[in-house]
Amino acid sequence: MVFNLCESIHGDNRFESLMPLLMDLAGIAYTGSCPFGLSLALRKEKVKDILRGAGVPVPRGGMVSSAEECARLGLSFPVIVKPAREDASVGICSDSVVQSQPALEQRVALILDHYRQPALVEEFIEGREIYVSILERVGQEPQVFPFFEIDFSDMPAGLPKIVSFEGKWVEHSVEYKGTRPVRCEGLAPELRATVARTAVDAFRAAGLRDYGRMDIRLSKDGVPYVIDVNPNCDLSDLAGGYSKAAKAAGLSYKELILRIVELALSRQSSVITIAKAASPSAAAGREEAGVAEVRHKGRAPAPRGGACSA
Repeated sequence: MVFNLCESIHGDNRFESLMPLLMDLAGIAYTGSCPFGLSLALRKEKVKDILRGAGVPVPRGGMVSSAEECARLGLSFPVIVKPAREDASVGICSDSVVQSQPALEQRVALILDHYRQPALVEEFIEGREIYVSILERVGQEPQVFPFFEIDFSDMPAGLPKIVSFEGKWVEHSVEYKGTRPVRCEGLAPELRATVARTAVDAFRAAGLRDYGRMDIRLSKDGVPYVIDVNPNCDLSDLAGGYSKAAKAAGLSYKELILRIVELALSRQSSVITIAKAASPSAAAGREEAGVAEVRHKGRAPAPRGGACSA
């Protein structure tokens, strides 16, 4: 089996799902989500439509391909503007949260011109930003790890409380210093259960598999809005938020990785069976060669953390 950490090919994340597609074609089991879940998560407006249809709370909004289209959305300000097909907070900065129609149209025009893709415009949810990490279990319900959230207490006054590109990657910036991930404390048991259930519902509705992280904004009236779906979240040991959540649940890093491998291996026999049925000659060749798994030879450099650590 293959431990799949591919996030792009030639720097283009639209090809993220190509690797698992090829492995499906070859009858090779692999970790993580299938091509559908990976492709859907890259289309932010589509995944929000599916979550909305499944009854999962998401912010009101839509995708626009011109500044003139903004008026038809009928949203209440403030709103947040993001590139439609980026991750790792690319294209998100303090100016992404806008308070007026002229500012909205200006920001949308910048996204269209600079990132060469449509813009996703959504109502900005004021409230706590909570990260919910999920790990599936063979024959059991998924495990929801202890929540983490962003501590915005050191964010300078006047800046929106968001995790911008600077806040995620530029260590000397005020945004980086003002967006510390910490354990999420102080939620009532009923509210914590609601947040966990919302995250699992989103995980399933988006077609994710094995592991993933749901980014949630908890509104002032206690509604957990899913603002992002992460099927290929950072799995690095020291810098990764997912591994920190696993450790908070009592799993060592080794145990976490072996659990993910176990999930992929549980699918291996069925994958090989399907491959044999689809291509008898290819399957015979594999049996003669005795190919049972694909191993990564050599040692990869340690990831630095973040969404592009793979």
